[in-house]
Amino acid sequence: MSEIFRTTILGSSAAAPTSLRHTSAQLVQYHNQRFLFDCAEGTQMQLRRFKIPLMKIEHIFISHMHGDHYLGLPGLLFTYHLLGREKDLHVYSPEGMEDIIEMQNRISMLTPSFSVFYHVIEKGEQVLFEDNRIIIASIAMQHRIPAFGFLIKEKPKPRNLKKSSITKYGIPVEQMQELKSGADYMTADGKLIPNKTITKEPPPPRSFAFCSDTQYTEDFLDQIQDVDLLYHEATFMHDKADIARQKTHSTTIEAATLAKKANAKKLLIGHYSARYKDLDAFRNEAATVFPNTSLAEEGDVIDIG
Repeated sequence: MSEIFRTTILGSSAAAPTSLRHTSAQLVQYHNQRFLFDCAEGTQMQLRRFKIPLMKIEHIFISHMHGDHYLGLPGLLFTYHLLGREKDLHVYSPEGMEDIIEMQNRISMLTPSFSVFYHVIEKGEQVLFEDNRIIIASIAMQHRIPAFGFLIKEKPKPRNLKKSSITKYGIPVEQMQELKSGADYMTADGKLIPNKTITKEPPPPRSFAFCSDTQYTEDFLDQIQDVDLLYHEATFMHDKADIARQKTHSTTIEAATLAKKANAKKLLIGHYSARYKDLDAFRNEAATVFPNTSLAEEGDVIDIG
């Protein structure tokens, strides 16, 4: 069975919260790890609302230094201190986040109960996090200030040994890992057994691209090619394309066009301008170009792959 790989929508509004929508934040769970992508105002309230354990978040990724993407972080860090957090926290963002948090701590004469490690995201594609299961890399967006998206990819899994082959050939435990890595098997009497006859293909690696504020660009198209789930901002309906360009944002049609060119399996759109109330119109318009389009709506849990 594949590990859990899903995203929970915590906020989907652009610029300012509305009576119905909070600003940008998503919680990605992979296996037993939880990663927060953007942390707008009210994010910790949304985490509690959707029963997501705050203390299990160890890595927070901030796409850019506009308030609707990070203003919830100072409050979340203060709550961690009040709760007596001791576990380290890693924050990944463009330059400036550490200065903001440290200034607040200095003015309030606060010494946090835990350590925060700040990682500055530089230009270009950069591996930000890696373990034995996944890699998280930055994606360069095109916005008014330095802005980034994030690509979360599974590492390829080893091949699966067939139980029938283990019994048939008497495969010893000490050779199983080598066979899972693709090696052929030599029997005791010198017969070579091709790997593909004794193992099964693992499930293909899954991937999720979180594309934050950006005007339409194909600069990162190769990086997100064949992604399982593409989240892409769609701040405006396409009749406001001129305004979208002025504000370096994207429209429904532009997000759908990128998903089609990337051969994405599914498109998730969000970051809706507060001027809109009927979100179904967003999905319907995007679906004219890319049928498998869904809306990012708060509380939604979307499995990846």
